[in-house]
Amino acid sequence: MSDTTWKTAVTKVEPNKLTIRGYRLDELIGKISYAQMVYLLFKGELPSPKVGKLLDAILVSSVDHGTTPPSAISAITVASTGAPMNAAVAAGILAISKFHGGAIEDCMYILKEAKQLADEQGLSAEAAAEAVIKKFREEKKRLSGFGHRYHTNDPRTVKLLSLAKELGLAGFYVELAEAFVKKLKEITGKDLPLNVDGAIGTLLCELDIDPIFANAFFMIARVPGLVAHIHEEKTRYKPMRKIDFMHVEYDGPEDRTVD
Repeated sequence: MSDTTWKTAVTKVEPNKLTIRGYRLDELIGKISYAQMVYLLFKGELPSPKVGKLLDAILVSSVDHGTTPPSAISAITVASTGAPMNAAVAAGILAISKFHGGAIEDCMYILKEAKQLADEQGLSAEAAAEAVIKKFREEKKRLSGFGHRYHTNDPRTVKLLSLAKELGLAGFYVELAEAFVKKLKEITGKDLPLNVDGAIGTLLCELDIDPIFANAFFMIARVPGLVAHIHEEKTRYKPMRKIDFMHVEYDGPEDRTVD
């Protein structure tokens, strides 16, 4: 092998043949979901149908949250300048970092710390959660994944945890997350429910996903929402308009249900 040759274990490209992690791509088409493909790329193996279904739900849960998140503001603003789609999407993605989307990764580390404490000291979920909460309060550090600026009972969280339990994929990490909510109420006197970032972090822990992928899941989920806002900006409004993101009115379809 020459000094310029290097190796990859992700994708092999040959004439009339393309394999991802050893699987022929044409054989996967129509057989697995997009979320299952993401799992295959990240973990190197295909997930079970149940894990694939939960991952699908995770991606759907973060697809959009209106025009006020930093990623949407950035994407819409850049779109208003006449920049092409890729530039506007890139602007939105670049806004996703420690304080926007980063709570998923932070919450994963919090839960893993509590899990390690429980394992080492034989603590219950509630005892481990209480110990970590007190430590973070003493260090004046924020517990990411709990509380939300809009939602007092995030419906996305409720659905994700319910689905995980229904699929038999809810284990000690879900127990820990629920214990944190209970203990935060007891210790602080405040209702700080698990938000969608915390729920996603909890479930990624249950699925043994490395926290390094946390922001990636958020970005993958959010791109379609950004594209929709960018397209609306380019087709509905004049370029370089003055945008007040706090005074937006919804005029789309009224409430609908999935049959």
